[in-house]
Amino acid sequence: QKSTDLLLRKLPFARLVREIATPLYQMGSEGDNWRWQSGAIQALQEATEAFLVNLFMDANLCAVHAKRVTIQVKDIQLARRLRAAWGNPV
Repeated sequence: QKSTDLLLRKLPFARLVREIATPLYQMGSEGDNWRWQSGAIQALQEATEAFLVNLFMDANLCAVHAKRVTIQVKDIQLARRLRAAWGNPV
């Protein structure tokens, strides 16, 4: 990776986080909406991007091993499977 800047746009990512979290707080007894601190969203985004970058690096290694230059779904699946075998379940 050439840059340390965020790769995903902030607003769409924040919307996605809120969309995913909505069923969680609707299951609560009070039904109140959660408030998100900007630092919490930023931390989630940084962790998500780090995870995805590493996953794609592993998938790229799988593609190179198969003598291909294009990552395919099966490369990502293999990278995830290998990670699980080494104790990283995702």
